[in-house]
Amino acid sequence: MVMFFFLVVALAVVVAAVTLAVVGGGEGTGPLPEAAPERLLDPLPPDRPVDRADVESLRFPMTVRGYRMADVDDALGRLGAELAERDARIADLESALAGARAAAHVHLTKPDPKDQR
Repeated sequence: MVMFFFLVVALAVVVAAVTLAVVGGGEGTGPLPEAAPERLLDPLPPDRPVDRADVESLRFPMTVRGYRMADVDDALGRLGAELAERDARIADLESALAGARAAAHVHLTKPDPKDQR
């Protein structure tokens, strides 16, 4: 019976010690100091278009549940806007090229004034 009480007291001491270690011993500051949230260290450059190296070097800091949604949303928004801008520029250049080819084709197929007689 004495051994049973000794084991119960020992168990209570261990549980109390673990609880104090986790809670922080009543210091009021908690077990760990508050850490500032990690932010994206190398965001996409705001002063120039994004290139392949920028996208390849982009690394998001990890959080408890994955990545910070705000950082990922900002990066995807920026990439989407730049892709849309590039698509519009490509479409403009392709239409200008098609117009230039059509003009060159018309210029080449104009009949010679000597042949019209």
